[in-house]
Amino acid sequence: MALASSRILPRFQTIAQRSNVTRVTGALLSRSYTPYADPLRDKTVHVTPSRGVNVLHDPLLSKGTAFSIDERERLSIRGLVPPRCQEMEKQLLRVKRNLDACETPLSKFVFLTALHDRNETLFYKLIIKYLDELAGIIYTPTVGLASLKSHSIYRRSRGMYFSTQDRGNMSAMVYNWPHDEVDIIVVTDGSRVLGLGDLGANGMQIPIGKLSLYVAAGGIRPRAVLPVVLDVGTNNETLLNDPLYLGMGHPRLEGDDYYSFVEEWVTAVMTRYPNVLIQFEDFKYPHAYNLLNKYRDRITCFNDDIQSTSAITLAGVLAALKARGLTQDHLADERIVCVGAGSAGVGVCEGIIDCMVAQGRVKSREDAYRRIYMLDQHGLLGNSAVAAGEPSRIMQGPERPKGSLDERQLSYVKSDLPDRMTLEEVVEQVKPTVLLGLTGIAGVFTEKAVRTMAQHHEKPVIFPLSNPDSHAECTAEQAFAWTEGRAIFASGSPFKDVLLPNGRVGRTNQCNNSYSFPGLGLGVVTARASKVTPEMFLETARTIADMASPSQLKEGILFPGVQQLRDVACKVGTRVCEVAYEQGIARAKLREGELLADVVENSMYNPEYVPLVHFH
Repeated sequence: MALASSRILPRFQTIAQRSNVTRVTGALLSRSYTPYADPLRDKTVHVTPSRGVNVLHDPLLSKGTAFSIDERERLSIRGLVPPRCQEMEKQLLRVKRNLDACETPLSKFVFLTALHDRNETLFYKLIIKYLDELAGIIYTPTVGLASLKSHSIYRRSRGMYFSTQDRGNMSAMVYNWPHDEVDIIVVTDGSRVLGLGDLGANGMQIPIGKLSLYVAAGGIRPRAVLPVVLDVGTNNETLLNDPLYLGMGHPRLEGDDYYSFVEEWVTAVMTRYPNVLIQFEDFKYPHAYNLLNKYRDRITCFNDDIQSTSAITLAGVLAALKARGLTQDHLADERIVCVGAGSAGVGVCEGIIDCMVAQGRVKSREDAYRRIYMLDQHGLLGNSAVAAGEPSRIMQGPERPKGSLDERQLSYVKSDLPDRMTLEEVVEQVKPTVLLGLTGIAGVFTEKAVRTMAQHHEKPVIFPLSNPDSHAECTAEQAFAWTEGRAIFASGSPFKDVLLPNGRVGRTNQCNNSYSFPGLGLGVVTARASKVTPEMFLETARTIADMASPSQLKEGILFPGVQQLRDVACKVGTRVCEVAYEQGIARAKLREGELLADVVENSMYNPEYVPLVHFH
């Protein structure tokens, strides 16, 4: 059940007690950059020890041309900026005009990065105002190209790098980060960046992009986020041979060396930031699962690719049920084919299994596994003895190595079907209602497979979820062409709506974890939850699945538009916060008198300039 509406979180009081806040002349003053402002109190004033060019060069303090005359005087920057004070709206006009002049997505990315590096308030104001247009620039798909070229377009450092040459020093290094409060860390080892593979230290662009969405969509404070790369080397020969590559120039650590490296980093971070939420990002299989299982009950953490991708995919599947005139309770009646048996594929399917079990319409978890058919690069996870007993069946490709499946993958093995069946054969045999793609390989969804699926279902659900769009298992145009415009389509990266031959429009959906992780993080941070639980992801999915209106569902629209990501995050954050209190894992105290939803909303960062005061 939802939390009682009269119970609220005293977030502002808690933060104020930790922030050295004093009241001066009717305003709230802080010796450091005040983390939160209570909208019911007076206007916040930020106090800084910086003056002169140091203010102008600090992206968290700089206002560009928007400093008032009084601020210019007291901060010793009079004469260091053009004389005319221009408010934020005029600044937005300037930067948007210059952004529109950029001809390619990558050039737009570089422009926005430069803005991010000099004025974070203006950067986030721009992103929020044009979120539907710019989310694809700061995040997928453009962030994939930026990651590939990160060493070539490098301008200024952001975040922290912990490399193999730092072993034994990490506990001291964490104090090099200039901010005493960090709410969320996104960390990667760059081993499986989107569908692009091993990009080593170039993977830093992913944590930066994720945290930009945490701020813009989830309302987390810019000063309270930290992007991190664990540089354990790379096996990418192209990068190792590139003189401009900025990461460690040796092959990746593996085995005990790798896990002891991560352990040192986790210990160091938790020493300084014991309440931080850590999001593991783009770790390859099986490291992704091993790290999650090692730390999930020890620290507040989750794996984005396994868990929040699972939440948004489950939300899409549940919404697709409603779009076909069914209810969420019919999930156990679905026949789902998942192509991709790595960390993302298994994680997505485990989330669907969790929901089936929670609904109570399956006899057991094993019964739920029977509804999902999983394929890896060799084909269906099936029974090799069944295949061997069919001499007329010609097995294609190399045999699956013995012992290559772990315990999670073994749960999906179908004892009654031949091992290594092709996708076309599986579709013909199973007649799936839902087709999921998490392979990172373009073209895996073949025309024959999709057409066969469409022969058996009026509205086949087709989700090619790999990122970036160049690695999607099929395109939106292909999905609609092969289903005569009847598909319910969602993809990891955005595709444009498709004009169908009959004049109708085939609606596309972006089934991306940008809908799930910002709100999840907001709820965990607001509640100060001690752990991230499966129930939080399940409720995240259910919340998002209920947000599309009946008229939108009728058109095949499963999710709110990207421009509504802040509203999605607020609703998800509120529900996650409620779950934290229901499960007794919230560490922030409650008080009577306000709605929890209001507290979550009011805690969200809103990019506005506030007066700056110099104080020694």
